[in-house]
Amino acid sequence: MKILFIASLGILSLIQTSLSFADNANGKNLYVQRCAMCHGTDIKGTGPLANKSNPPTPDLTTSVFKKRLNDYPGVIVSSIILRPNGDLIPRTLRENGVKLAPYAWRVQDLRDLHQYMTGVISKNR
Repeated sequence: MKILFIASLGILSLIQTSLSFADNANGKNLYVQRCAMCHGTDIKGTGPLANKSNPPTPDLTTSVFKKRLNDYPGVIVSSIILRPNGDLIPRTLRENGVKLAPYAWRVQDLRDLHQYMTGVISKNR
């Protein structure tokens, strides 16, 4: 009976885990195409447009940002994407001749991006 119970828990955890997995490849793809130009591939604010915005692009690997990302999973990423700091992001892109096609963000995309960024940040620390 005990073995059956433990086996059932193991199967349930595998099912739940597979349903909640974020797609890291999609998160990386979105990040590289839409974020790295300012934040850099290392997420440290080292992209080619990092110092062309006012204020300059922040380093997202700091302990303060990492804590906010952990405390509010998905909220930070989605709030930046869906309301890009007023006009800062679009203006920086426009002033530097960068044309970024509109994108219809899905909730899953925000989860994927959050998961990817969290992974990169944890490797940098």
